[in-house]
Amino acid sequence: MSEQSEEKDKKVVETNDKIKNEVENKATSEAEVDNEKEIQLAENKSVEKTPLKKNETDDAVSEIENKVAEDAEKDDEKEEEDKVDYTLLSLEDLVAELKKVVSNNPVQSIKTKVDAIKNAFNPKFGELLAEKKAAFLAEGGESIDFKLSSPIKTNYNEILSEYKQKRDAYYAELESRLGANLEKREAVIETLKTLIDEAEPQTMYGRFKELQERWKTIGPVPRQHYNDTWKIYHHHVERFYDLLHMSNDFKDADFRNNLELKLKVIEKAEALAEETDINFAFKELQTLHKLWKEGIGPVARENREEIWNRFSEATKKIHDKRHNHYRELRSQHQDIIEKKLAVIEEINSYDSSNNKSHNDWQKSIKDIEILRKKYFDAGKLPYKKSEEVWQKFKNATKKFNKAKNTFYKQEKGGQQENLNKKIELIELAESLKDSEDWETTTNTFKKIQADWKKIGHVPRKFSDDIWKRFKTACNYYFDRLHQNRNKLNAEQEAVIEKKKAFLEEIKTTEKVTLESVKELISKWAEIGVIPRSVRHLDSKFSKQIDALLKKNNIDKDKVEMLKFTSTVDAYQEENDSRKIESEMFFIRKKVDEATKEVQQLENNLSFFANSDSNNPLVKNVRDKIEKLKEDLSVWESKLDYLKKLDY
Repeated sequence: MSEQSEEKDKKVVETNDKIKNEVENKATSEAEVDNEKEIQLAENKSVEKTPLKKNETDDAVSEIENKVAEDAEKDDEKEEEDKVDYTLLSLEDLVAELKKVVSNNPVQSIKTKVDAIKNAFNPKFGELLAEKKAAFLAEGGESIDFKLSSPIKTNYNEILSEYKQKRDAYYAELESRLGANLEKREAVIETLKTLIDEAEPQTMYGRFKELQERWKTIGPVPRQHYNDTWKIYHHHVERFYDLLHMSNDFKDADFRNNLELKLKVIEKAEALAEETDINFAFKELQTLHKLWKEGIGPVARENREEIWNRFSEATKKIHDKRHNHYRELRSQHQDIIEKKLAVIEEINSYDSSNNKSHNDWQKSIKDIEILRKKYFDAGKLPYKKSEEVWQKFKNATKKFNKAKNTFYKQEKGGQQENLNKKIELIELAESLKDSEDWETTTNTFKKIQADWKKIGHVPRKFSDDIWKRFKTACNYYFDRLHQNRNKLNAEQEAVIEKKKAFLEEIKTTEKVTLESVKELISKWAEIGVIPRSVRHLDSKFSKQIDALLKKNNIDKDKVEMLKFTSTVDAYQEENDSRKIESEMFFIRKKVDEATKEVQQLENNLSFFANSDSNNPLVKNVRDKIEKLKEDLSVWESKLDYLKKLDY
């Protein structure tokens, strides 16, 4: 390779422009030398006249070409669109998803997914870590002693390490492969230059086509060399056509075919300018630029500048449209940032200074959780924009958590006392759980449970154990109680059968007197007490007695009194003063209620003193007063009977 040729290639790269010199087709070596001089002169002039950035169109094209160079290097790193919202997954699900992504996909095609999982996992685990540490400090631990053993985090780190090893191995192999491809492309360029220098008319066109095919089969090269190698290659391809002294159909056909293909590329690029999906249009434009460079050869000299300018202008339209789109997105991102900062300000200004109890702090925790949700609902931001806001958010919540932890740390002494009280209740419950004094023990257990609720929090490390122990004792006793209540023994079964038979016997009775009714009631009571589950039999008996009374025109109030005295006499025989006192309380209440209602109705009636006695409203009130007085007489009789008892 001559020094002049190397210098010429270097300047082609530096000027970032195409060689536009007109070179006369000559076959002699002298003509070839003259041609090289003209190219060199054109390059020198181009260097002098071309500024660093000629205009906005060049900027747009340059951006696309740089992106094409980057994508060419990562041709096998295309990723499928990720439709999973990882922020909604739990830590366990995120680890499972990371394992699936790393195990089931080529390592070069999962970077975006892995980053998305990391960005979802790290904040969630950070929150868990903060909660565990806060609990540890609240129990009296020192910050320096805090450690969290998390199988989830261990598994996550192992999978992430596996991904990094695979990724590093892939990129080491890729770097080697890209370097080898670069050497192959440089070799093609050198061969092409030699082909031009030798200029053998009979064989050069066939050899040139072979070099073109070889160039197309070579894989990607390092991105920093992509555009340079292509420009050097393309420069010499144009040199070849310009120096090709044969005026034949091969050359003309190539130019015509390439022109048609490039015009189609331009039409597609111009159509993409109307595409609403900006990302799709940008990706397609990159494909068209790659096709322009890699897939289509040069055109006739007189067409080169015109079609390139047209392609560049279409590129600029798409480039500008994309920039406007992202400018709008940045504006939306600013709105989201402002909303998040407003929430952060709310958290910073949240006043918890008046919190004096556990309930106060629980309410505050719920308030802060609502604000946290408001922060996340404000929208998502790109990682670079979210990091600063996220740090402010963490600092704001940290301020609240610090105050909360201070409160619970101070409560530690009281929690120990609460622990001792709850252990005493547990020991009492365990000592009574096998008791068969059902009534007394049931009341005691209910009181134990009520007292448990009144006692405050205990140290977290004991709370689960003592609750399980307390719950076990209570459940054991109440399970026994329910089994006892639902169990019908042989004696109870016999009482039920006797009462059913007695009901059938009463159905055949026609004539009764007050004395015979009294005997029926006494006999019913003598049969025995029935379980609560079959108390409907008592209702059936009462209905049958009422039917007999009505049929035989016997005073119902007298029978009511008869039923009452029989019941109370049974209580007295059982020496059950508690039930008698309960009856006394109930009847006194009924007497008071009936008396007050009669007084109220009589007072209301006084407002109608001058009304017609046949007035329906007045008549209804008087009837009601009469009925209440009859009931009151019965209740007073019952009360008098109870007062005479000695219990």
